[in-house]
Amino acid sequence: MGVHPEGTSDNESAGGTGELTDDRFVGDADLSRWKTPAGRWLASRAQRASARLGPYGVLILILAAGAAVASLLAFTTGLVYEAVTEADGVAALDHPVLEAAMTLRSPALDAAATAYTDLAGGIGMPILAVIATAVLVLRRRSWTPAILIVTAAAGSLLMTVAGKQLIGRARPPLSDAVPPYEYSPSFPSGHSLNSFVIAGIVAYLIILRCRSRRARAWTVTAAALFALTIGLSRVFLGHHWLTDVLAAWTLGAAWLVLVITAHRLYLTARKTEKKGHSLGGTAGS
Repeated sequence: MGVHPEGTSDNESAGGTGELTDDRFVGDADLSRWKTPAGRWLASRAQRASARLGPYGVLILILAAGAAVASLLAFTTGLVYEAVTEADGVAALDHPVLEAAMTLRSPALDAAATAYTDLAGGIGMPILAVIATAVLVLRRRSWTPAILIVTAAAGSLLMTVAGKQLIGRARPPLSDAVPPYEYSPSFPSGHSLNSFVIAGIVAYLIILRCRSRRARAWTVTAAALFALTIGLSRVFLGHHWLTDVLAAWTLGAAWLVLVITAHRLYLTARKTEKKGHSLGGTAGS
């Protein structure tokens, strides 16, 4: 049986305790170390909660609180969005960008873009998410990837629904869009938001097990290109305005930061728990 750097066996590394060895570091950076006062404060609260709820309980609790924050993010972004569109700021790009996209269309390109954008739709994205979750859970023999991906997807969906209900912005005219047409409110772009979040959290989980800088760079690049091209396909097809996509990316980035922070706090709680067990075992020996 092999032994990992901190005395963790192969069997342990496959499950919860092994996450400290396999998921705690990105390169030389220790995700359970907090350099800022705010980070240390959060870590101390997570450690206290872990004593009562356990590390998984803390992870779920923080993610649930994050979902509430996600709703607030959607509301705040909606207010800012309305101010921007009324001031005709970034929104001044919407019509010129759509007009430019329309000049690039052709039957073949339209069909390809439609097939591609469907990967991030209501059927394609859940299928991709389930496949990624199953692979990560089976390979790691841990429920952490499932908790993170499901929560990330739920928060993304919550922000999409909340944003559409709050703003109710009309999509580009059907005469400027490529069929099949869509009729739900335009803000934010659900395809763009969901693809950003799912690709981002899956990339994060993969990066945790990448041992080379090149592998991490390729993983980030692939996830970024997927999110970028899905967003651009929405504008190209005339299903969303550019600002709908930009807002979706902003919301997605903020939500990803919250989910990753929750995972870091989980790792910190696991580290504290392991130290407590080690000290207890030493004292009892």
